[in-house]
Amino acid sequence: MIAKDQPFELIDISAPKLGDDEAIVEVAGCGVCHTDLSFWHYGVPTRHELPLVLGHEISGTVVDGPENLIGKTVIIPAVMPCGECDLCKAGRGNICQKQKMPGNDFHGGFASHVVAPARYLAEVSDAVLENHALTDLAVIADAVSTPYQVMVKSEIQEGDFSIIIGVGGVGIYGAQLAKIFGGKVLALDISQEKLDQLGQVGIDQTLNVSGMEIRDIKKAVKEKCREMGAPSNQWKIFEMSGTKPGQELAFALLGIADTLSIVGFTMDKLEVRLSNLMAFDANIIGTWGCKPELYADVLELVAENKLVIKPFTETFPMSQINGIFQQMLTHQSNRRAVMVPDF
Repeated sequence: MIAKDQPFELIDISAPKLGDDEAIVEVAGCGVCHTDLSFWHYGVPTRHELPLVLGHEISGTVVDGPENLIGKTVIIPAVMPCGECDLCKAGRGNICQKQKMPGNDFHGGFASHVVAPARYLAEVSDAVLENHALTDLAVIADAVSTPYQVMVKSEIQEGDFSIIIGVGGVGIYGAQLAKIFGGKVLALDISQEKLDQLGQVGIDQTLNVSGMEIRDIKKAVKEKCREMGAPSNQWKIFEMSGTKPGQELAFALLGIADTLSIVGFTMDKLEVRLSNLMAFDANIIGTWGCKPELYADVLELVAENKLVIKPFTETFPMSQINGIFQQMLTHQSNRRAVMVPDF
């Protein structure tokens, strides 16, 4: 990335001398995330000055670095903490202020190789690779691990009424994870095609909210809750659309002892009545990335085929990256694009 909205260009970058805790990973695939779009189009600044190689959903093979890692297939966590600050010691390493993020703090995965901190690389076992291509697993670095962490933070319990708002990208995995954690899942979206995809993973309770007023959506959601035999309170609401309408709806659905988790990102501002939190004794939590130590749990779910990856990804040659970003701007794809080096 050279500048906002400017086409990506292919350049050569010399391999640096590695530090003691660094490794070179040959990229198998790098997923295209809405955060990349935010950097490129919506004006969110990267922490590293431009020009910068974007991309933080990376899978690949270690080709240089610590001897015990060479040849290992890995996922590079999207968030890598320092491990020493007060936040890290308090178990909040995912929001460490000294963290390193590919495609933000250093050159990312829209490349043939990435230099990354070695200690946090998440090894992909043979059990995972038996049924999954390493390329497709790139999305674990964010689209899968981020909703996993938020499920843990939300303290979702067996039988909780779990509302997923937005089931494209992150949401398709969030819906699966809510079900894995035992939630009674209702998926909301404005795209029937995205909602229909959920049938492939056994989630059949959906609501197309396109063109509906919020009051009508609330009524329909309450009816769904009754039909599903879920509790009328302590709902778990997950906003994953990253849109103003989605976030407004999520807050409007908040009720007694509910927990709202904000996963999607938008620069748009909302006007809400915070007194609802007091009146309902409700909670709102945010989440940023995923702690590296949770990646092993995610990979185990994939190895056991409890969490389905492949039907919701689509690979493209890295040389087509400009076209893929344009497609994202106009919402032309319902699958997570994964870029594969072809140079």
